[in-house]
Amino acid sequence: MKKAFLLLVCLNFLSLQAQIVRKRTVKLMGSRFDITISAKSATEAEAYIDSAIIEIERIENVISEWREETLVSEINRNAGIKPVKVTPELFGLTERALQFSKMTDGAFDISFASMDKIWKYDGSMTAVPSEESVKKSVQKVGYKNIILDKKNSTIFLKLPGMKIGFGSIGKGYAADKTKELMISKGVPAGIINASGDMNTWGKQPDGKEWTVGITNPMNQNKVFATFPLSGNAVVTSGDYEKFVILEGKKYSHIIDPRTGYPARGISSVTVFASSAELANGFSTSIMVMGKEAGLNLINQIPGMSCVIVDENGHVSYSDAIDIKKYQQ
Repeated sequence: MKKAFLLLVCLNFLSLQAQIVRKRTVKLMGSRFDITISAKSATEAEAYIDSAIIEIERIENVISEWREETLVSEINRNAGIKPVKVTPELFGLTERALQFSKMTDGAFDISFASMDKIWKYDGSMTAVPSEESVKKSVQKVGYKNIILDKKNSTIFLKLPGMKIGFGSIGKGYAADKTKELMISKGVPAGIINASGDMNTWGKQPDGKEWTVGITNPMNQNKVFATFPLSGNAVVTSGDYEKFVILEGKKYSHIIDPRTGYPARGISSVTVFASSAELANGFSTSIMVMGKEAGLNLINQIPGMSCVIVDENGHVSYSDAIDIKKYQQ
């Protein structure tokens, strides 16, 4: 009996070692997706990656505000006119987005899509927009004007010209749903990385955890901490990818939907959570809320943690992180 048990253990170990990893980089939802799959063969892994791509494309057809045929576009066209009946999936995503807004006191707001794009990051902007134009740019932004009717599964935007968009959590949601699909198909391990909105499951073929390295934007060539990802999601938001320097000040592409001005004070936020949607929503919100408010919020939510680098390069951690375990 012992020999049989030992043989079974050995066979399971060999099966684990037989796993191979395949990675494919594709452009989906207007962004870069890196899809990494562990499977028994290259052919099987590539087939799973094909399925993952189909799922991400499906989600884009649900949440895109740029494609005229989507329900989101129909909601936006009917702003101030009438409610639009939507699928349970879109209703649930919108409902969760409004919960983010309430928890962050409006620092997160899917009606940011209504904002006039007065901040330019293509080199064409040479002066800070006027206070009047900034104030006007957010006149139709406000999550409290998004009306949900759960009984009838409808969404209504109260203000004419108002819009919603899921750019702030859409890629994270796609990563979560794709992970869910892969697990349902029996894929033992993988990573869905949607331009930094990352969700993982399982382990590498050698039995080690997937890991993620965190850098300080002041020195992006050096990793200062490495964290294991035991089926978790991680998302980093930062002001170092798109920004403009005007009158000696740095203005990032992350805009406070309440004021219309770019977020200030934080250089990057990395959030660890059970889902990329959660991590995505909170990482963007903390950039707007600021360090103290952001840490206070994360410390109240079980299972979540974060790393914040302020504009001076100082690093702060939420209570759940024992940084000595992860520092390089």
